Formats: sequence, structure tokens, C-alpha cells
Amino acid sequence: MDADVIIVGAGPTGLMLACELRLAGVRPLVLERQPHRRDTPKAGGLGGQILELLRYRGLLESFTAACTDPIPAPRFPFGGVHVDFTRLPDPPMHALPLPQHLLERQLDERAAELDTEIRRGHQVTGVSQDDAAVTAEVHGPDGPYQVSARYLVGCDGGRSRVRDRAGIGFPGTSYPEVNRLAQVTLPDTVTVLDGGDLDVPGFGVIRAGFTQTDRGMFGLGSSADSRVVSLYTSEDEATEYDDDAPMTVAELQGSIRRVLGADLPVGEAHRLSRFTFKARQAEHYRHGRIMLAGDAAHLFPATGVAINAGMLDAVNLAWKLAAAVHGWAPSGLLDTYHGERHLAGARTLLHTRAQVALRRGHDPAAEALREVFQELLADEQPLRRMGRLLSGADIRYPMPGAAHHPMAGAFAPDLTLHTDQGVTSVAELMRSARPVLLDLADRPDLREAARGHRVDVRTAKIDEPPADALLIRPDAHIAWAATVGEPADTAVPALRRALSDWFGAPAADDV
Repeated sequence: MDADVIIVGAGPTGLMLACELRLAGVRPLVLERQPHRRDTPKAGGLGGQILELLRYRGLLESFTAACTDPIPAPRFPFGGVHVDFTRLPDPPMHALPLPQHLLERQLDERAAELDTEIRRGHQVTGVSQDDAAVTAEVHGPDGPYQVSARYLVGCDGGRSRVRDRAGIGFPGTSYPEVNRLAQVTLPDTVTVLDGGDLDVPGFGVIRAGFTQTDRGMFGLGSSADSRVVSLYTSEDEATEYDDDAPMTVAELQGSIRRVLGADLPVGEAHRLSRFTFKARQAEHYRHGRIMLAGDAAHLFPATGVAINAGMLDAVNLAWKLAAAVHGWAPSGLLDTYHGERHLAGARTLLHTRAQVALRRGHDPAAEALREVFQELLADEQPLRRMGRLLSGADIRYPMPGAAHHPMAGAFAPDLTLHTDQGVTSVAELMRSARPVLLDLADRPDLREAARGHRVDVRTAKIDEPPADALLIRPDAHIAWAATVGEPADTAVPALRRALSDWFGAPAADDV
């Protein structure tokens, strides 16, 4: 075979998947139809739980260094209102202003460090599979050819050819909104007022934040440089736009004029992007040896969530594919990819569809709804709950078995660990993307139960341990936990079942 796994698409999801597979000792082949990386900013950055995962992999520092803008205060748009986490000492949601083309450059460099093969200018035109392999029909610079692999993953966007060729349904809703987002420098004729409001000659004051009109929505956001602002418009249009056709300043100004009824002078444009909103989710994330991830699996009708969801798809899938390639995957392990990430996608669809309801209404009832929603977020508990929802930190994957520790299925917290070798952390343990049994109570019975399994066993002490032991998967989610003081006659059999369910039968040699 030409590779272990074929990845179709070299966007953030495909590149993240390739890197995770290489960490697991798998040979991916990435096929990308575009001949070069795009330099046009698309998504504006990263936000939510993927930032924690990148930190656990030891990548967040370099990604942060690649940012061209200061890290913003944790304030986020939600359906035409703002959710402000700045008054919380530990905001549950953060963002990294790393535009997509810079993000892809970082991931591309990471993939090169891991010796990953990426073929650009190679378009997949057909896909077929049998019991042993997947074959992709490819049209490259030198003409058509075929490649084969054990598995294939479509990371090729909302109009996925892989999804279509696999016959996977993609039900949902397309909204008539056309959204335009820009970061521009204001000319001297526009006065920036306190609080980020603008005084526009011939019109008056434009307020910071969101302005609803009967023609759509206008958004205005500030930055560290008061002369550089973010502009956003949303309006219903029947026009079909080519996703590859760049937006112009003239197009932006025309939209502002229609929505706001004002001519806003605009200087140099640092970012221009246009997008539409769809709420769709693939009926299945897996069809035999073909999987879907990222926009090929789900589209959300709100900004700031797609890359987070897609890259987390990749991290969830990679170690399971690696287990299948290496031959030790327990029965049903690959099916858990659909079960877990379809659940996460449905949760993201829930809050992004709620944003549609909030932002699309223009009557007094809709205004009242937005006002009530804003009042609820003045209280700490609903504000924290909203933060966990937006970030994806509230996702708990279903775990097999009857009784579960409250931490089972959740993302592992970054505990400070005291070991014989010094102080470390859960994040440090997860850099290699290997499963870990973390013994927090010096339990030789649990360490012995893990002997021969494909897990790294680590013993540590912490202040006020939440459990006697944690079994942490490569994607940093907790597969099993022993309650504090749990007796061996229940803890040991439960651990053995969890090890078998997730990492297969014991092996004399690690794979």
C-alpha cells in the first residue's frame, strides 16, 4: 500500500490529523487539491478546548509566538450580543488570534518535522473501498493515478467529495445570510471615541458592539491600536459567491451601506473574508474504511467554532486509527469515533443554532430575548456554564460499563504532579500522545493490573487528589478513574475492563 492512512485535505483538520498519526507511528499521505498554501486569511484564530490540547502537546507556545495581533480579552460574540468573561478570575473560554493561513503554516512545519508526506495540487476525484483497503483516484500535476491505504479520512471541507463518494448523508439547513468580516485601518476623517465608538462625518456615532437594523446586522470591534478595527456585516442575499473568490473593500463598503445605511470610510484592509452559514451534520462519521472530520462532517451557523471542532475530531480519531493500523484495536474502537464526535458536533450545533435564533430576529420580541439573555449572563454561574459550552469543555464522552467516576469521559485536568524525578504535570505527560495510567495513591495493585498493557504507568502525589488513579487516553480524555480509597476487589477488575475496552488485550511488547 502507498500509505497507512490517506488524508484528503491539508486544512487545519487534515494537518492536525497527520501530525497526530505520525506521533502514533502511522504513515499518512496528505492529498490537497490547492497547489499552494493559501495566504488569504479565512478563519481568524483558534478558541476553546483545542488551545488546551495544543498546550498538552507542547505546541501552544510556538503557536502563540506566531500570532500577529495581541491576545484579546475574553469577550466573544454570541448571536448578536457579547459574552464577557473578563470579570471572572479564571475565564473558561480563551481565543488565540492566529489567522488560518498562519495556523496552517505552523501545522505544516510541524508535519514536516514529523516527516509527513503532503502532496499539493493533487485532487481526489474518486474513492472506493473493499474489506482490506481504500483506493483513491487522484488527478495530479502529471495526470491521473491511484493510491491505496488501510483507511481514508475526508478532511476536504463542507463540499466534501469524499463524503459524496461514500454516500454519506449531510442533512441540515442553509441560511440566506452572507457574512463579511474585515480588519481595517480607519482614515483620519473618522474619529475614534471613548469605548471604541466611531464618529463618522455625515452620519454620526456608530456604537461599538452589534447594531441590529431591519436590513441585517453590523458589528464593530476595537483592537490595541485604536485606528485598527474589526468590522462585520450580515445580511440576507440570494447571490451565490465562489468561496475561492476574494472579497474586496468595495464589496465590504457596499454591504455596510446596505445594512447600516451609512458610508463608512475605510483605509488599508488587513483582513477580508466572506462566508455563509449552514447547520449540517453528517449522518455517519464513518463508512467502513472511510472517515470524515472537520467541515466534511459538520458545518455550524456561527463563527469561532469550526476549527476548534475539526482539530478535536482529528485528535480523537488519530490514536484509534493508529490502533487499527497496528493491529491491536479492540472491537468497536473505531466506531467510538462517530459516537463521541457526533455527540460533540450535536452539542456545538445546539448553541450555534441558538445563536441563529438570537441574531436573526428584528422585532421587539427578538430584542427582548437578547436583553433577557444578556441579563442572565450577568450572574457568575450561567456565565461559567456558557463558557464551558462555547469552549467545548463541557463535553463528556460516554464510557462503557455501569458505574462511572464523575471524571470519566471528561478532559483530564492539568494536575501538578510530584514524582521521584521532580515536579511535572498532566500536560507534560500527554506530549507524546500516549495513554497513561496515573497512580495518585501509590496503588501497586492497579500498577500490576496494567502490566503488559499499552499504557505508560506513572506514579505521583498531589494535594487533594480527585481520584486514586486516572486512566488517560492519548486524546487527554479520562477513560476510567478509581474513587479515593476504592477497594481492590472493585477497582482492579474495573481497570482491567477499561484497559481491554480501550487498548486491547495485554501485549508482551508495546506497539
